Amino acid sequence: MSGGSEKALHLTEMARRMRLDALDMALAAGGGGSHVGGSLSCIEILAVLYGEVLRMDPKNPLDVNRDRFIPSKNHCVLAHIPALAEAGFFPREEILEFQKNGGRLTGYPRRPEIGLEYSGGSLGMALSVGIGMALAAREQGRPSRIYILLGDGEMNEGSVWEAIQSAAHYGLDNLTAIIDRNRLSYDGDTEEVMGLDDLGAKMESFRWHVSQCDGHSTQALLEAFADQQAGRPHAIIAETVKGKGVSFIENRPEWHHHRLSQEEYEQARREVLGEAL
Repeated sequence: MSGGSEKALHLTEMARRMRLDALDMALAAGGGGSHVGGSLSCIEILAVLYGEVLRMDPKNPLDVNRDRFIPSKNHCVLAHIPALAEAGFFPREEILEFQKNGGRLTGYPRRPEIGLEYSGGSLGMALSVGIGMALAAREQGRPSRIYILLGDGEMNEGSVWEAIQSAAHYGLDNLTAIIDRNRLSYDGDTEEVMGLDDLGAKMESFRWHVSQCDGHSTQALLEAFADQQAGRPHAIIAETVKGKGVSFIENRPEWHHHRLSQEEYEQARREVLGEAL
């Protein structure tokens, strides 16, 4: 077995734990519900980022030379918080405090001291924030890389394409945008709402270096993150399934934001555990 394969297997197991943690958080959120579907689609992406790619130290979370991860689709919080716990930014038990009054882990938090760099808000803004960070790092001679996670429904925002054009103009090769291509937005199929067609060809036409991969394969993601090109920003188009790993959530738009009942939680856990057998 190659080292790469061993690393991928380790990250796949990390993703399994994160998926279970995401279900725990969804149940803990109670009647208010949570963003389940879009979190489950990007679990492997976050596992590879926090398990292998990002250079950051939870013991020195404000190190000026750290890499930055900015979740533009910030409703992926059920994936992001378990990844931060896995990386050691806070005890894993704290994830059960999700959405609790007085807790640190809310729906759209910004707490850089525990790795939460960006508070979200209107979709379409974070890539521009990341460009500012990438420009600053380059101007100051810092080694920081900036990683932005976008949803494919979010790609309908005009501000995203302005940012895509700007990143190429400035040759920001310290910037990577990962597009969670699950093809399902809150309003339905992305190609029916507003077709994105060949997203890779579009990004290439904007002078980005593009990698396309299976967004649920940790090995494919490792290879995609390593596939960089000097002088050009990097786009990873990760083909995913919204709600991945739970049969009654997969490809169901109503699970974009939904309440998880105790019975559904127990079924979902069985399915996720069964995938690892």
